[in-house]
Amino acid sequence: MSTAPLGRSDSAVPVVSVRPITLSAPDRGDDLRVRVTAPATGHHLPVVVFSHGMTLGMDDYAPLADFWAAHGFVVIQPTHLDSLGLPPDDPRNPLIWRIRTDDLTGILDQLDAVAAAVPGLAGRIDHDRIAVAGHSWGAQTASTLAGARVIDADGTAGESMADSRVRAAVLLCLPGTGGADLSPLAVQYFPFMSPDFAELKTPSLVVAGDADQSPLTVRGPDWFTDGYRLGPGVTDLLTLFGAEHGLGGIQGSHDTRTTDESPERVALVQQTTLAYLRTALGLDDDAWPTARLSLAEVGEPLGKIDSK
Repeated sequence: MSTAPLGRSDSAVPVVSVRPITLSAPDRGDDLRVRVTAPATGHHLPVVVFSHGMTLGMDDYAPLADFWAAHGFVVIQPTHLDSLGLPPDDPRNPLIWRIRTDDLTGILDQLDAVAAAVPGLAGRIDHDRIAVAGHSWGAQTASTLAGARVIDADGTAGESMADSRVRAAVLLCLPGTGGADLSPLAVQYFPFMSPDFAELKTPSLVVAGDADQSPLTVRGPDWFTDGYRLGPGVTDLLTLFGAEHGLGGIQGSHDTRTTDESPERVALVQQTTLAYLRTALGLDDDAWPTARLSLAEVGEPLGKIDSK
């Protein structure tokens, strides 16, 4: 597939990146540290808060963070507690999924402090155009701010942690339903991977690979499309043909676990997610429709887009 833009967007601009920026998190046990990647120019900049996958951190996902920033977005990436090597008996471990959500909410609460810590960024953020994004466990984390809930041990959906400041979400390899769909490994170590998507009402894009066979589920790659099927706000699903959990390598060069390395797949994820964000946040109504049409017209496409 050609790497020509799938949707109209501004030309790439120079990017600045600052890390670590330390934010107050008094109930967390450790300060919250984030990386900010932002356009060097421009005003009224939309924001993407990105949640990483298990054991990764703020320095990963450069292919996405750098691309989005070069096209006008301020990208904020925390390092969650699961990347800090907590001992097994740390009392925070059972609630680490919830602390992840609190990390994202805490960033939104301190957006002005984040901007002030980046030279030249203060006063340039658009607080009315905020999206969340994430990959794998990070997609589940991001989805909770979009309205998804975690099912409690008694089988009922837990409290909502949806955030009205979030206008859109991009959910990459979003874990599917729990219960009987979880593998014994997941039941033992990740019982919180039991989402309820009924209230996931924020406009969202799910991205999945049709060769993503996870050890966390007894099902096949379709497990990662449950959010699209069950979430009323998940308007679109991008399925990448032949893609595994790395979606071609979106984690970047720091993570050596990518098993399906493909610059072409990464480029498709970059372009489609940018187009979705631009339309979902009201920056360009034509970007997403153009991206959908362009992919549909490719002779040998790398993927397909389904829309509700």
